[in-house]
Amino acid sequence: MIRCMRTTLTLDADVANDVERLRRQRGLSLKEVINRALRLGLERLDEPARAAPFHTRTVSLGAPLLPLDNVAEALAHAEGEDAP
Repeated sequence: MIRCMRTTLTLDADVANDVERLRRQRGLSLKEVINRALRLGLERLDEPARAAPFHTRTVSLGAPLLPLDNVAEALAHAEGEDAP
């Protein structure tokens, strides 16, 4: 089991900014922030992704222009024929 490992880590600019912000806000060292973030992330890698609930807004379209409960009647109406 590895007790401690020294390595070079290249961070994207946005991640480096977040790490620096957290380091200053919490008064932690770079090593502490990186280790905490990695521990949290590694614990969650095995968790299934949680899908955000999907909601559809409803909108009133008013009364239907065509009769929609009878397909033959709706087609006849759309084609300008008299309904049976």
